[in-house]
Amino acid sequence: MNFRIRFRTFFLIFLIFSFPSLVNADATYKWRLAMSWPEGTPMLHNAAKRFAGNVEKMSGGRMHITVDAPGRHKSALGVFDFVRIGAYEMGHTASYYYKGKDPATTFFTTTPFGMTPTEMNAWYYYGGGLELLQKVYARHNIVAFPAGNTHIQMGGWFRNEILSLKDLQGLKMRIPGHAGEVVEKVGMKPVNIPPGELYTALERRTIDAVEWLGPANDEKMGFQQIAPYYYTGWHEPGAELHLFVNKEKFDNLPEDLRTIIAVAAKEASLDMLSESFYRNALVWEKMREEHGIHIRTFPDDVLQAFKKANNELLQEVADKSPLAQEVIESQRAFLGKAKEWSKITDQNYLELR
Repeated sequence: MNFRIRFRTFFLIFLIFSFPSLVNADATYKWRLAMSWPEGTPMLHNAAKRFAGNVEKMSGGRMHITVDAPGRHKSALGVFDFVRIGAYEMGHTASYYYKGKDPATTFFTTTPFGMTPTEMNAWYYYGGGLELLQKVYARHNIVAFPAGNTHIQMGGWFRNEILSLKDLQGLKMRIPGHAGEVVEKVGMKPVNIPPGELYTALERRTIDAVEWLGPANDEKMGFQQIAPYYYTGWHEPGAELHLFVNKEKFDNLPEDLRTIIAVAAKEASLDMLSESFYRNALVWEKMREEHGIHIRTFPDDVLQAFKKANNELLQEVADKSPLAQEVIESQRAFLGKAKEWSKITDQNYLELR
């Protein structure tokens, strides 16, 4: 009997150290996800909830993820730190909110005059983007995945029409990320305000203009009631949102759950891009017919000033951060090839359709 007990004990220890994943195979995980978006925000909240639901289904119920909006965790732009220190196991947010933490994070969301969603996906999954994403965030105890694309965003709502570059001087606008630095360089005053406070800030004239996403989200915010001039986009040609996971906790998960998280994030990215295009197309028609908004494209002198400022700032960031330089150069090299293919496919087809 003693021999049998000793043998079983030895065999169990052998299994634990040789095949640790078997020990956790039936374990259950109750995790929390902090998102940057107010409860019920079209597409954005949907992406976070869809991700959590798919993880639970694919894991057979072994992992349950509770999604908390800023109304609960009280810091829409604090997701980076929540996940980094493990206060939340996961987060759903936009990487460019955290350029102050690490300048290299900015460009994983989008770059002015940069890649479209199709080009961005190609860069992420086949052009080395995903590897760079992990390299940057590993320094902050975070594993990150693309987890939702907004499609090409509109250029924002303005109280008054922009006729030339001088009309932008001193204008206060909510615009985050690298684009905020671009508009500041041409004379505007960018501010980064949490999503849930945007309407009030515009209504109270804390800001003069606001960019958010596109018709489906913007109409729900009610910006058209205050600022009737709606400008086409230049700054976020395919903004990718991200899933953050605390690296220590992610690394301790069984391999199958790590794979499930990665696949569910990828599916959320595709689904959000599809939903964004669908909802924006429908609401765009409604906006034009019912709201009396004025659709405008920025004048040439404004766009040229934006481009010049963007190029100069990219170089400045690259000079200060070797890792940011690596990301910028990787995107720039791929875009050089991708835009030529996009011209003879997407652009050519749209012109003849």
